[in-house]
Amino acid sequence: YYKMIDKIVEIDKQVMVFLNKTISNPIFDIIMPIITNQNFLVFSGLMLIGYLAYYGGKRGRITIAVLLIAAGASDAICFQIIKPLVGRIRPSHEFYEYINLLVSKGGKYSFPSNHAANSFVFATVLSYFYDKKKTFLYILASAIAFSRVYVGVHYPLDIFFGAIIGYIISWIILSMWVIIKMRELKRGKMWVWYATTDPSQN
Repeated sequence: YYKMIDKIVEIDKQVMVFLNKTISNPIFDIIMPIITNQNFLVFSGLMLIGYLAYYGGKRGRITIAVLLIAAGASDAICFQIIKPLVGRIRPSHEFYEYINLLVSKGGKYSFPSNHAANSFVFATVLSYFYDKKKTFLYILASAIAFSRVYVGVHYPLDIFFGAIIGYIISWIILSMWVIIKMRELKRGKMWVWYATTDPSQN
């Protein structure tokens, strides 16, 4: 069992070095530090929330509420529970002399990636409410997750499981929303209805 774990960890490190060094190129060296920057992502997220609040109508406001709950849960679970419990050291701390570190080292623990979890929360929740944007949203989330490996602060398994955790948490919160929505509609409460047609007329 432990030999298998060690083998997986070793492969993970080799893939990390490949993605971080072997495919390194000047274009990614410029783009990846930008899209992985926390200030840039927070600013982009706030701009999106502002847009949904102002232009999105009831659908936009409900999306924001679900999004904030899912993102808050994902961030807390990854950062406060799983990371200290697993205790995996970041590559930027563990063997930074062997990698291209394009940003600051970041915190001590690596698994799972909060960036990956949160970006997949955004992609999953937004895709639910705005289905036509699904492909673009998941490509963007994948690019943000990949950037964490490219800049040297995460292993591939960190972003893989971060993405899965974000996806699962999103669907738990979305399922709770659907239960609330159906219950409220049965009671004749229309605050949960954001489509253009009235369900009571169907």
